[in-house]
Amino acid sequence: MTDLTNLTIAEARKGLRAKSFSAEELTQAHLDAMEKANAALNAYVLPTPERALEMASASDAKLGKGEGGALEGIPLGIKDLFCTRDVRTTACSHILDGFTPTYESTVTANLWAEGAVMLGKLNNDEFAMGSSNETSFYGNVINPWRRDGSEAPLVPGGSSGGSSAAVAARLCLGATATDTGGSIRQPAAFTGTVGLKPTYGRGSRWGIVAFASSLDQAGPITRTVRDAAIMLGAMASHDPKDTTSADLPVPDFEAVVGQGVKGLTIGIPKEYRVEGMAPEIEALWQQGIAWLKEAGAEIKEVSLPHTKYALPSYYIVAPAEASSNLARYDGVRYGLREKGSDVISMYENTREAGFGAEVKRRILIGTYVLSAGYYDAYYLKAQKVRTLIKRDFDQAFETVDTILTPTTPGAAFAAGEKSGDPLEMYLNDIFTVTVNMAGLPGMSVPAGLSSEGTPLGLQLIGRAFDEETLFRAGQVIEDAAAPLSKPADWWSKA
Repeated sequence: MTDLTNLTIAEARKGLRAKSFSAEELTQAHLDAMEKANAALNAYVLPTPERALEMASASDAKLGKGEGGALEGIPLGIKDLFCTRDVRTTACSHILDGFTPTYESTVTANLWAEGAVMLGKLNNDEFAMGSSNETSFYGNVINPWRRDGSEAPLVPGGSSGGSSAAVAARLCLGATATDTGGSIRQPAAFTGTVGLKPTYGRGSRWGIVAFASSLDQAGPITRTVRDAAIMLGAMASHDPKDTTSADLPVPDFEAVVGQGVKGLTIGIPKEYRVEGMAPEIEALWQQGIAWLKEAGAEIKEVSLPHTKYALPSYYIVAPAEASSNLARYDGVRYGLREKGSDVISMYENTREAGFGAEVKRRILIGTYVLSAGYYDAYYLKAQKVRTLIKRDFDQAFETVDTILTPTTPGAAFAAGEKSGDPLEMYLNDIFTVTVNMAGLPGMSVPAGLSSEGTPLGLQLIGRAFDEETLFRAGQVIEDAAAPLSKPADWWSKA
């Protein structure tokens, strides 16, 4: 039998329906892989093997009757930001120690309704604040890829580093993730996986631990563009419990995969050629342009003049919203509680012990920019810039169908290499934050390897609620680039 962990979601779905293997066999293969890899990669903070096998058994019963949903029997990893009923959910923060929700997030409820199997909860940067998965209370996630000739551990990107590492290392067929400023697309680029950040409002945020409410959006990380389309179709929905979710029908995303780009116009924003960008990133970008042109697309240069203000504006808006959202964690009703001489000192001691350094940094920045005397100077101005960024995209999309850019300014870096320099770390989001600020969909597709033998990605940006065009263009890039080789299985020998 083929190694079941090497299957894509589409292949596994076909095999399950043909009864070539059972959902229990498929799930057990992934549980065995997780057991071998997790000590080295630290992708899962909480495996749930018993629940996974119970869910797989139920899927086998449905499949045996010729029934089942779009993801029936498909084993997935769930980022620890999604509340899962009766399964610990901590956002990988000490302050949520032992928190076990009594409710299910809408996105995961949608996945279970379609028959997906939960393998466990995946590691992420604490409260999704980070670009390298080095801020988790449960320790760093390690990228399954390594540089040629080096054993130095690389970061998998963040905040969805557990999701990207698990998918790349074949520890799940797909994973849920969240993206506030690039936290799906950047880790996907670093690990050679496909990462899709949907349009803001395409899916529900209800039951997902909030970082920045006007920016957060859930999406999938998978190994192929088709798999991303399959997962998004199951994850997305209108939800009356989330007033920001759009009351729009969910298209058949998978149906457009393979339709090609003939007749489409691809925009190339001149402002994304930033100072200090690695030559191999520029070369990859030019290769992507050539692939799309060869496939029948027209290429057109566009201008997004306010791009240079996106990163500083994002790092005002996101911390401001985080400081408000994280005010609820005080040790009173759930999670960590540290003793104090009175209520105020209990709050202070709990938050001091419970939050990590990066979370504290962002709370302090956010509180500062919202404070009296600074609100107009910082937060209000950043929101005005955000409007201009969205207007740039609106104008560009009057003449192009999608926009092609690099996903990241470089390949995965070594653990600890940038953790002492917050500004250098924040610059990893330079190509991705504009998408969140404008509420648009964006997708990273693996497009090649760096000079060091590690993955690089290209990003496609689409009109609001036009993920279909991203899937069309993404499939062209995937076909032209050819699948990346599987990362060397060094962890099973560690």
